[in-house]
Amino acid sequence: MPKYLIQASYVGDGVRALREEGGSARREATERACQSVGGKLEAFYFSFGESDVVAIVDLPDNVTAAGTSLLVGASGKIDTRTTVLLTPQEIDAAAKIGGDYRPPGG
Repeated sequence: MPKYLIQASYVGDGVRALREEGGSARREATERACQSVGGKLEAFYFSFGESDVVAIVDLPDNVTAAGTSLLVGASGKIDTRTTVLLTPQEIDAAAKIGGDYRPPGG
């Protein structure tokens, strides 16, 4: 199952709700959301800096990842950024892909 890096930041009422519910409740909600679409939460951490939350999730495919991101984003309480993660073996396979490409000015 593909893995995704989720970076999220709470906005507006999302910050207030996090303070009221606590971090464990948000982790559980994230785990339930993943399971509800056939996925799994692998790791979940709160962080300082640009993102409030960093998570690694397994989801069935890119369509499911996009749909889940839209669902979460529609709440207006959290902004998310999703990055597809590739294994070293997938990069090995990608490195063997050839094609016809001309760089700009080349």
